[in-house]
Amino acid sequence: MNIQGQAALVTGGASGLGEATARELARLGAKVAVLDLNLAQAEKVAADIDEQYGNGCAVACQCDITNAQSMAAAIAKAADQHGPARILMNIAGIGSAKRVVQKDGSAAPLEDFARVVNINLVGTYNASRLFAAACARLDPLEDGERGVMMFTASVAAFDGQVGQQAYSASKGGLVGMTLPMARDLAQHGIRVCTVAPGLFATPLMQQLPEAVQESLARSIPFPQRLGKPEEFAQLAAHIVTNSHLNGEVIRLDGALRMAPR
Repeated sequence: MNIQGQAALVTGGASGLGEATARELARLGAKVAVLDLNLAQAEKVAADIDEQYGNGCAVACQCDITNAQSMAAAIAKAADQHGPARILMNIAGIGSAKRVVQKDGSAAPLEDFARVVNINLVGTYNASRLFAAACARLDPLEDGERGVMMFTASVAAFDGQVGQQAYSASKGGLVGMTLPMARDLAQHGIRVCTVAPGLFATPLMQQLPEAVQESLARSIPFPQRLGKPEEFAQLAAHIVTNSHLNGEVIRLDGALRMAPR
């Protein structure tokens, strides 16, 4: 699919990998909706994109991806501004690290596990089902393609570390959902791919002490540095433009395999 002129939705678009992806899509000519819980930050990113790439090419939408009404309202607002979307980048998500048995001997709180799975997995499904239903009604483009969506998993889906039960389960769920979703939506001409990033220089990562960041970077075989958000964004954009990519999970990690701790 040619990105130029297409409407795109980016969840988690106000910071980190989502912000980088929103900016890259806009650079390539897309009309981008920055979806995020943090409306003020989403508005800031959208305004900056507008200033850089042209007035009206970005819109901010406050959105809770786990809430059907909130997600539907965000999709409707974006469509009012840019027309119906053919691109969905599912990047919103949270992390968590809790041992099953806590230091005081108590069991890990069930609420924490449920919250992570609800946001990362159920929220992604919610955004995807609503996007797909709207996209399936659009006229087909070349090769009968109507749209494309991307999930954001993690290397933790494959080699999660101690305490990452909730996070790994949620990201593993996205990996497991990729192929059946692609098969399900093939009849509508909608492609589905997943990117599983490793260690990236996101705002959250940059809050860690410099020594910790350097230690993490040394664990990556090559290149021995943290991934750049723009590298994630470049892959996300390539998934859109390469129409034969479908039902695939792509690790983006510099050959990293996480140790148990």
